[in-house]
Amino acid sequence: MANIEVSLKETVTSIEGSLGAALVDYTSGMALGTIGGSKDLDLTVAAAGNTDVIRAKARTMELLGLDDEIVDVLITLSSQYHLIRLLKGRSGDGLFLYLVLDKAKSNLAMARHQLSRIEAHLEL
Repeated sequence: MANIEVSLKETVTSIEGSLGAALVDYTSGMALGTIGGSKDLDLTVAAAGNTDVIRAKARTMELLGLDDEIVDVLITLSSQYHLIRLLKGRSGDGLFLYLVLDKAKSNLAMARHQLSRIEAHLEL
């Protein structure tokens, strides 16, 4: 089992094209940990903004009467992928992993696979 800091380090080192990552509490919008980012990529601001994305999707699913779970949300920009993976079980409810990838240097399928593996080893 890995703690938050170790898991975030593993995220950016094991996933090719990673620009930054965060573990976010979407009940409060606060980042519990971040790694990477830049002056143009403030992960704390992104954590709060992506909390709104998750809340909006959950509301929409409720309005549609969908009895299902969000696994992940992908936002594709012209030069980046923003991947939000909701955590399940073992105190992970209400949390998501947020990963920003350089679109030209990353493999989206492998990134999703790696995030799933990292989630399984995350100790909260």
